[in-house]
Amino acid sequence: MGGHQDAATEFQVQGLELDWTCVTWDADLRFAGGGWTYHDFRGKRWCNIANAQNRHYLRNAYRVLLTRARQGMVIFVPPGDRSDPSRPPEYYDSTFQYLSEVGIPVIDG
Repeated sequence: MGGHQDAATEFQVQGLELDWTCVTWDADLRFAGGGWTYHDFRGKRWCNIANAQNRHYLRNAYRVLLTRARQGMVIFVPPGDRSDPSRPPEYYDSTFQYLSEVGIPVIDG
């Protein structure tokens, strides 16, 4: 049964069908205020992505990652860290809440 496990980017999984995947949802694409916000990490902080083409590119990267699994997928939304100004919990909490509200089951662990 020796399965193979590797980490891969959206570029590396493009066109693949994988049995199981685990996708980490970072603060670059956040659900906030009833819609999605788009961000790029530059230097020591997150910046809003204003360019429509760059927003489309980010959305597409998540689409690729979320459509590779054949049998199942885990989406991991980090809890954030109050001691790290680049990862405050509020960057992640609303996305986690949205994903659970649309029916993605929460795994307690």
